[in-house]
Amino acid sequence: MNGILQAVQKAIEAYNEYVGGFAVLLMLIPTGLYFIFKLRFLNITKLIHSLNIVRGKYDKAGDAGDVNHFKALTTALSATVGTGNIVGVALAIGWGGPGAVFWMWVTGFLGMILKYTECTLAHKYRSFNSDGSVSGGPMYYMEHGLKSKIGKYAKVMAVVFAVAAVLCSLGTGNMAQSNSMSAALLDTYNVKKWLSGLVIALLALLVVVGGIKRIAEVTVRLVPFMAVVYVASALLIIAIEYQRIPSAFMIIINDAFTGQGAAGGFFGSAFLLTMLMGVRRGLFSNEAGQGSAPIAHAAAKTEWPAREGLVALLEPLVDTLIICTLTALMIILTGVWEGNREGVSMTTRAMEIGLNEIGIVGFGKHIVALGLLLFAFSTIISWSYYGSRAVNYLFGEKYIKPYGYLYGLFVFLGSVWGLDLVWHFVDMVITFMTIPNLIALILLAPVVVAETKKYFYAMDHPENQK
Repeated sequence: MNGILQAVQKAIEAYNEYVGGFAVLLMLIPTGLYFIFKLRFLNITKLIHSLNIVRGKYDKAGDAGDVNHFKALTTALSATVGTGNIVGVALAIGWGGPGAVFWMWVTGFLGMILKYTECTLAHKYRSFNSDGSVSGGPMYYMEHGLKSKIGKYAKVMAVVFAVAAVLCSLGTGNMAQSNSMSAALLDTYNVKKWLSGLVIALLALLVVVGGIKRIAEVTVRLVPFMAVVYVASALLIIAIEYQRIPSAFMIIINDAFTGQGAAGGFFGSAFLLTMLMGVRRGLFSNEAGQGSAPIAHAAAKTEWPAREGLVALLEPLVDTLIICTLTALMIILTGVWEGNREGVSMTTRAMEIGLNEIGIVGFGKHIVALGLLLFAFSTIISWSYYGSRAVNYLFGEKYIKPYGYLYGLFVFLGSVWGLDLVWHFVDMVITFMTIPNLIALILLAPVVVAETKKYFYAMDHPENQK
């Protein structure tokens, strides 16, 4: 069995190193830049408007959909704010050096406009099920939006994406999360991984059965709480070391273009590894361009697709540009990144060192463990929704329940499998979703521009609103 797993791991590593990683790198950044200029830096100029939407200024009870803007945002955030913010950042720094954080920032900034684009399209092309619930996402805007452009291949692309979404739900939103949770419980409380996996899988199944409305009710409570606990602790540590913050930023920026902190044999390979690690972990963290968040945002109650896109662009801002940066600064300021730790143990050690300096001894590991458990669990239950929508698209509603049991099985498997195998699998399946989704976004750019113009014209001329 171990021999088979090792062979699978080597094959996955080869794909990530020579195919998938470069494909995403060559597509993600250029596509983000394209939309930044196409939409005239909308992710900056309309940021205040986005915040007003989230706080409910434009909510209407009669709008079709499953959840309001805030719940759609927290559902999507609960899927993106997860192990990427605690473990992913540490892995990026450990494998690619501090400079990888800079490339995470680039991915996050461009991710804001990509989230706007894909979530606008998802809302426009969403579909209503027999029970009145909503299904949406890239598979729907590929099939219906691209049909006039590429004919029968639109359906083929949609099916490929939906299959990739199912695989990714088992990896990104499932195994990576349960793997980190079981590692944290073993590290902090000496709980056996198989026991952690069993309990996590059972709890996930209990929540998953409730569907998107139940998930939204759970995540709307979990996300603010877990964010406050973790962010407040990280801010406290950073505040203690405030004098060294400028030097930490200089380390990140300098290393981003030299790759000195990465494990490369020469300048070129080290720099490329730093960039790849930053982009990969940034994409894992905020999922912008991957096509997952649009599945949640399609369920939002609003008559304007662009309005939900404006809500969605806040996710990379919160997830990558704020929370991931706090984790990175904490790791760099405490000097933990120069040791031989990796993953959750690096972040745990940074939290312990930082809090110990002000006399809060013994709490660091509990804060990281608690934060990780809440982040990861909310991601698991939210990603089950993404996977179920893809299953519904491929096979119909009757297969959603069997998928739920399969999902629970993979929660357990992720808990007991090795760290490297799980994360290499995650990197692979992310590319399966991201590549076709980015192609679809570029082809549907005129639709996004038209929806954007229509929405802001309506905002400037209230008498024309429905």
